Amino acid sequence: MKNNLLLTMLIILVCITLVTVVVLYELNPLSKEEETGGPTIAEIVDASVEIPDVTSSIANNNFARLSMTIQTDSIKAGGELAQRDFQVKDIIIDELSEMTRTDLEGREGKNAFEEIVKDRVNELMQEGEVIKVYTTSIVIQ
Repeated sequence: MKNNLLLTMLIILVCITLVTVVVLYELNPLSKEEETGGPTIAEIVDASVEIPDVTSSIANNNFARLSMTIQTDSIKAGGELAQRDFQVKDIIIDELSEMTRTDLEGREGKNAFEEIVKDRVNELMQEGEVIKVYTTSIVIQ
């Protein structure tokens, strides 16, 4: 009789502990952030700014035409970047004017150019930062 009572109390205690752990895990805001794994695509689009067709001469009498989309870390930073559109275009033209056709060709060239643009634009930003620069089109002639 005493063993049955002790076993029943132990089972009830284990059940209460399990329920408490599950409830605490579900209510923990950190567990929900881990599940999402970052911003949604809608949030990324809202915090991004499109830089349409920029055409510039590059070294060796060639020219490049490209479009970019710049992803920021917040909607507020995206708003600031949209206002700085003319400064971003100036940075792109400035960097392109120093590059050759071979500097821009291939994955490594494109990635290096995106990284340069990202770093220079981040120097301008006051409300956030640029997360990633995407080249959405590029033509080099």
